[in-house]
Amino acid sequence: MKLLKPFLIFAIGIIAISCNNDDPESYTSITQSYPAVEAEFGSSVDLNNLANYANQNIPSYITKDNSGLNPITDKGATLGRVLFYDKKLSVDNSVSCASCHKQAFAFSDTNVASTGVNGTTGRHSMRLINTRFATETKFFWDERASSLEMQTTMPIKDHAEMGFSGANGDLSFNDLIVKLSAVDYYKELFKFVYGTEEITESKIQFALAQFIRSIQSFDSKYDTGRASAPNDGAPFSNFTAQENQGKNLFLMPPTFNASSVRTGGGLGCAGCHRAPEFDIDPNTLSNGIGGSINGGADFTNTRAPSLRNLIQTNDVLNGPMMHTGVITSLQASIGHYGNLTNQAINNPNLDPRLKPNGIGQQLNLTATEVNAVIAFLKTLSGTDVYTNPKWSDPFN
Repeated sequence: MKLLKPFLIFAIGIIAISCNNDDPESYTSITQSYPAVEAEFGSSVDLNNLANYANQNIPSYITKDNSGLNPITDKGATLGRVLFYDKKLSVDNSVSCASCHKQAFAFSDTNVASTGVNGTTGRHSMRLINTRFATETKFFWDERASSLEMQTTMPIKDHAEMGFSGANGDLSFNDLIVKLSAVDYYKELFKFVYGTEEITESKIQFALAQFIRSIQSFDSKYDTGRASAPNDGAPFSNFTAQENQGKNLFLMPPTFNASSVRTGGGLGCAGCHRAPEFDIDPNTLSNGIGGSINGGADFTNTRAPSLRNLIQTNDVLNGPMMHTGVITSLQASIGHYGNLTNQAINNPNLDPRLKPNGIGQQLNLTATEVNAVIAFLKTLSGTDVYTNPKWSDPFN
């Protein structure tokens, strides 16, 4: 028995050492090898050390989320980032999603019309900021796509934009799938995300939508003020008097007389562009901008992106505004809503909020009011979204 006791102590010590080796800090984890991904992207796409897309900080006052059945994952958004920037998704390898939605301009285009493989787009390319934080589920200027997932592959299947239309001599989307299936880094990426190398349109849609929804901007002066205020209507302590005035004008509805002439109140911008997300009300109809880049009249619904990051903090405008690109300054954008009497007569689909009493609104804007609203709109811009590597081109 005396000999057994030292042996037990020795055995217990061995067990303790063995258990201690299970401490994650006591050994180097084994990483998977993805040679094709590593060869193509180097350190910009590290599948063993994914960027944070799924668990980004979201302010508590942001309550809208349209992710639905396609929540963001780090894996899915990583694949989506590669697809978003890959020119192989166009028929002649010349155009990617990012060709029309540039990170340096809040994922919009500074050109009125974007250049595709067979011409130009019929409408201006919208910003892709905070797409996730909206109740609107329809996309494109005329809301023809019923979800972001459906929208992501429609430009690919457009003859003018990316060329895989399957009509008029174009290759089909199935030809694109065959093309991508032969790319070694896609074999690794699709297996990494979905467990199989098989590529389908729905898998492409889900990954692209996850990446796009991950693009968020909550580092603006507005967000700093809103975080310490009880609600949007309260004065923001970090705002100037002019910015607070602009905020009030933006949020408050106007008062009109029987002739639809504004006699008091604000401008009612928030009736369609709802704070704090500044997303578009899904029930919004035409805003009075009728027509297309190539001419012709249209009075269908007009979708708008979030008003965040209209302009950069250095006063560089992120491209022209409205689906026709006809508005090229914040002053002109506000001024458009100043008098809509003609639009109410000529546009049968003008939103009722813009024609009280059936007559196009006349806001009687003063220069002071216009400048105040401009000052407020500038507070909606952050800086991180323009340079964050996780939203950047992995091919560079």
